[in-house]
Amino acid sequence: MKNTILFLAFHLIISSFAFGQNGKVLDELTLNSKILKSQRKFAIYLPPDYDSSQRSYPVLYLLHGGGDDQTGWVQFGEVLHITDKAIREGKATPMIIVMPDANTGKRGYFNRGDWRYEDFFFEEFMPYVETTYRIKREKRFRAVAGLSMGGGGSFMYALHHPELFSSACPLSASVGPLTIDKLKERLKERGETYSEEEIKTYFKRHNAISLVESMPVEDVKSVRWFIDCGDDDFLYEGNSLIHIAMKKKDIPHEYRVRDGRHSWTYWRASLPVVLEFVSDTFHQY
Repeated sequence: MKNTILFLAFHLIISSFAFGQNGKVLDELTLNSKILKSQRKFAIYLPPDYDSSQRSYPVLYLLHGGGDDQTGWVQFGEVLHITDKAIREGKATPMIIVMPDANTGKRGYFNRGDWRYEDFFFEEFMPYVETTYRIKREKRFRAVAGLSMGGGGSFMYALHHPELFSSACPLSASVGPLTIDKLKERLKERGETYSEEEIKTYFKRHNAISLVESMPVEDVKSVRWFIDCGDDDFLYEGNSLIHIAMKKKDIPHEYRVRDGRHSWTYWRASLPVVLEFVSDTFHQY
């Protein structure tokens, strides 16, 4: 009887060690930005062995959609549960996931007027988190993903800086206005006025299809791409067109169309695949 009790106790300890370790999320962290002249929030996922090890980890920058903030992927995307499960099952490597807050009106992840969010991201935010946390600061260990507006952000960041990201996973992405006329309509709705030259420059820099068509092919190819959009998503057209643009340029990429619409149900199902995809890139690059 005593041996049985000891065996059960030992089994419980081993089971707890093997299956009980969980990562953690901190979702009210802040950074004071000189560029944006404000305090910016961010959330971070730390893998299960972060506190018990001294090693450094690869990083995934995970961007939220329009109208959301740094807590979107935490609250609705269930990033903690999904990532812990993927790591436990060996489908994802332990990684740090960083979720910035770009929720200020409709200005989002790009530079526009005095809202220099893209400058903030690369000049202040990324250096801060990668020196504050044990993150491997190399292209091969850095990925970006996001949904909707954040999908557009992941397209733009990886295309503007292919030297920084080994993989990019836009989900249900807003690839940018499909024509200059549509961009003008959008600016008019927002009450923003720019010169014709400024509008053309912005369009060329913030339309993913235009960038893929005009950039050096080797730069785009240096990033591994995973593009995912539901068949009932209102952003299907732009995602289809960028898939076609990449095919014409012989740019390797994964393109997925599943049953679904622009919803968290769709993106929660995408996240485990994204984690596996970026993990494979961390290992293979």
